[in-house]
Amino acid sequence: MDEFAGVLRAWRERVSPAEVGLPAGPGRRTAGLRREELSALAGISVDYIVRLEQGRARNPSPQLLRALAVALRLTDQERDHLYRVAGAAPPPPGVVPRHIGPGVQRIVDRLGDVPLAVFSAAHDILLWNPLWAAVNGDPSALVGDDRNLVWRHFTAGHDGTDFDEQHEEEFASDLAADLRAAVGRYPRDDELTRLVARLRSVSPEFERHWAEARVAEHRASRKTVTRTPVGPITVDCDVLSTPGGDLRIVVYTAAPGTEDAAKLALLGVTGLQTIGTSGR
Repeated sequence: MDEFAGVLRAWRERVSPAEVGLPAGPGRRTAGLRREELSALAGISVDYIVRLEQGRARNPSPQLLRALAVALRLTDQERDHLYRVAGAAPPPPGVVPRHIGPGVQRIVDRLGDVPLAVFSAAHDILLWNPLWAAVNGDPSALVGDDRNLVWRHFTAGHDGTDFDEQHEEEFASDLAADLRAAVGRYPRDDELTRLVARLRSVSPEFERHWAEARVAEHRASRKTVTRTPVGPITVDCDVLSTPGGDLRIVVYTAAPGTEDAAKLALLGVTGLQTIGTSGR
């Protein structure tokens, strides 16, 4: 574990607070992140990070390694090295990519004036900015399948979001078709296989759309988000794909000069006071 401890410490020390949206503050003895800051970003106790860096903790879980790789803004190659020197297998081919590289992280950081979130090809939410949480509710309160957009749409409905009848049907059909496309690309992903099986067993609507056997990618829609602190906001929802990583960056915008754009701007000022910095 000496190599693991060494790279973890080196990668922590190379990430500046400004890169992750934290103030540098006075009296810093390192230009990089403090252990306490990495702890907050990765959701790991400070004591455990200390033990990892001292080589006293063994066999960190894949979930913990994934959290460290995102918090430290590792490239795909660095992430794989982190897994290997920790004694774990890197994510294999045929499995849905869930790693967020530094380029996507910077996009999220710099587009703070629009609601934005990053999803996997299976529609699991991986990262979001404060304005997304203010518009849609804080995803950090969700666990398990509830963090999956398709699961929530077909099992919990879309309370707080209004579509017209035609658009609602198109949106549901597109979600099922997009998930089918992901199954074809990632046949070895057990989590994705389990998700589809659960959806088919509990949601007749999903089963109906699944039976259509459409294969497509969901790209754009228009919706009205009804439960925001500033009232209903109608937004255009566009989906951007990242080459290689197969992540989906979902962005909400409103036409300039409209009442909806003014509400988004107001929410950016007043609606974030109780929202954390971002999902990590």
